Amino acid sequence: MFSVLKKIRLPQPLEWRGDKVRLLDQTLLPLEEVYLDITDYREMATAIKELKVRGAPAIGVAGAYGMALGGLQIKARSKASFLEKLHAAAQTLAGTRPTARNLFWAIERMEKAARNCGRVAEIKQALIAEAVKIHETEVDNSMKMSRKGARLLKSGCRVLTHCNTGPLAAPGYGTALGVVIYAHRQGKKVHVYADETRPLLQGARLTTWECQKAGIPVTLITDNMAGWLMKRGEIDCVIVGADRIAANGDTANKIGTYSVAVLAKEHNIPFYVVAPTSTIDLSMKTGDEIPIEQRKPEEVTHIGGIRFAASNVAVVNPAFDVTPARYITAIVTERGIIRKSFEDGNLKFPIRIRQ
Repeated sequence: MFSVLKKIRLPQPLEWRGDKVRLLDQTLLPLEEVYLDITDYREMATAIKELKVRGAPAIGVAGAYGMALGGLQIKARSKASFLEKLHAAAQTLAGTRPTARNLFWAIERMEKAARNCGRVAEIKQALIAEAVKIHETEVDNSMKMSRKGARLLKSGCRVLTHCNTGPLAAPGYGTALGVVIYAHRQGKKVHVYADETRPLLQGARLTTWECQKAGIPVTLITDNMAGWLMKRGEIDCVIVGADRIAANGDTANKIGTYSVAVLAKEHNIPFYVVAPTSTIDLSMKTGDEIPIEQRKPEEVTHIGGIRFAASNVAVVNPAFDVTPARYITAIVTERGIIRKSFEDGNLKFPIRIRQ
């Protein structure tokens, strides 16, 4: 599966190197391409928390590799003692980003793989194998989503994106931007309008960089320009990713996504969500149950370490918001496209989702 990555020739967020993880530090892009060697699960937890690796599928893979690294470092004679120490590592990793479902999905798979083994030495090797399998799964999902979603784009389509959803966020092609990349490689003429995505500018820093790497025409806009471009008829569809999807189709994504969805509804523009089924959380009935990560105020008051806001000003900084299913035209997954039911306006899950 990883041979596919060489063929698609797109930057990837992380790579397993036997006893460490080579990770592209996304906080330094696009000005610097710096790779970090992560050898400890605590280092991985810090990298996830500090957004050196980000995007729900990539976070899940990083969490899995963090568990594998943690397992390699555990010194225990009995399986019970090993599992206890592994669970402590799992809690550290799980405490980094509470909204991204993929992180918890991956950690749950890793702990299950450990429980299903006998001796400690076998568990350590099983953890590595499972982490690699999770990585391969997300690459495969990315390819399938991109191919299925590309059917939604016509040649000449002008696509608005929010945040970052290319290969940096999801190994392989990506999620939402992966659809655009795949359509571009099919020969369709597509143009991306990338929201800058405040406060951390993932659209400005990462999406534009990915589009340039893929050879896709891209125009950067500020977040508050989207509505005006829609009114002028310059946007044909909106494609975004997701960090968690509730059972009714409500979708948590980067803060600002809800506003874009409302604007798209007002202007009769299709609003598509692209995410693997590992992002769907059937335990949560609606988006009201999705935990929303709150981040530090400095992300809002500073840019590049320089304060521009008044000192001591109160700040609220939720990392995500929730878009109700009624604003979503369809959700693209690796198993198919979930379309809206016209009977009640809600999204349905006709595909089988195992979690």
